[in-house]
Amino acid sequence: MFISNDILSLRPAEPEDARQIYDWENDRDLWRVSETSAPLSLFQIEQFLLGNSDLVANRQLRLMIDVEGREKPVGCIDLYDYNPIHGRVALGVLIDKTCRGNGYAHDAIKLCLDYLFQNVMAHQVYCLIDDLNDASHRLFEKLGFSMGGRRKDWLRTPNGYIDVCFYQIIAHEKES
Repeated sequence: MFISNDILSLRPAEPEDARQIYDWENDRDLWRVSETSAPLSLFQIEQFLLGNSDLVANRQLRLMIDVEGREKPVGCIDLYDYNPIHGRVALGVLIDKTCRGNGYAHDAIKLCLDYLFQNVMAHQVYCLIDDLNDASHRLFEKLGFSMGGRRKDWLRTPNGYIDVCFYQIIAHEKES
């Protein structure tokens, strides 16, 4: 366990998580969000996980979201594009389709923000959310993130281009 509350815990992804991550990474319905265009092999995921233990050294970290009483993780948080000079880090969250709507993303992000602001001493956390992802817009706004800009025609979809919104939260603006 890395950090936790009464409901869930976050921990670095382990090699044993490779099969679950493989399933998520190769779900084509999620590729638009992750900007993926080709499947990943289990070997590629296993190699990534072998070097996944240090945000500062690797500038990225995948955290698994475990829920009390569940055998498998319900999702993960990706921290990436970490910049220690400017004190910022990007955050992405994925909740398994079968586990959505239970508040897991909200609680996991809240725990993660506490860790980033208190332990990593991040100044700001940001995320990119496409225009079609209303649930994520609501989630991040509820957590205190504010939209700082829009990237026009950023993602190409089968139905044309869509915008991506830039959301951020600054350490001193974070609401508990």
